[in-house]
Amino acid sequence: QVQLVESGGGSVQAGGSLRLSCAGSGYTYRSYCMGWFRQAPGKEREGVATIYTGGGSPYYADSVKGRFTISQDNAKNTLYLQMNSLKPEDTAMYYCAADFDFRRRNNCAPTLPYNYWGQGTQVTVSS
Repeated sequence: QVQLVESGGGSVQAGGSLRLSCAGSGYTYRSYCMGWFRQAPGKEREGVATIYTGGGSPYYADSVKGRFTISQDNAKNTLYLQMNSLKPEDTAMYYCAADFDFRRRNNCAPTLPYNYWGQGTQVTVSS
């Protein structure tokens, strides 16, 4: 049974940093898509950053480019999101997601389906 568990959320002031982690379990695939998504109250879910664990350039939403960095530790089945220079508009529930549809190969666009989701971790940025 695939499980994704996020951690690392919290409350910070604008300009601060947080590092989110997503621990995956219940699978042994080595190359697949993973990503971070967020949803603020009253807004649609947004793809923040995605990555193909087999290598390649990650995707970043324009709103986070240059501030957020997605990374992985394949040995630990763990995904990270380093968030720097946080802004109040980054306030949202952040979700980790994964998809193992290998027909997609390394196409990890956030607009494509992601079939496994974590429970989310709240990030609140105050001005």
